[in-house]
Amino acid sequence: RVADVIRREIADLLLRRVKDPRVTGLTVSEVAVTADLQHARIFYCVMGSPTAEQKREVAAGLEKAKGFIRQELGKRLHLRYLPSLEFRYDTSLDYVDKIDRLLRELKKDE
Repeated sequence: RVADVIRREIADLLLRRVKDPRVTGLTVSEVAVTADLQHARIFYCVMGSPTAEQKREVAAGLEKAKGFIRQELGKRLHLRYLPSLEFRYDTSLDYVDKIDRLLRELKKDE
């Protein structure tokens, strides 16, 4: 339950409050919180087909905004412990895209 609330709030913060142009077009796909609520791993994906350079830029933008996001979460959520945030690129969409592309190539060859 806490992970869903954190995901919703971070998505809202990225959309409305974070002004860094590097973090536009992000989707927060999942949040994993440890059992003791001390750490939260936020998985995100970038719209379109980002290059490796774009992924690095987004990661740098999120790293820079991490303190602001955590501070705003503290104001919005009234938790005993506010988890430390770790942003990770979600590779599952890249994998789905790769499988879809391979299937289309197989279908085209037939």
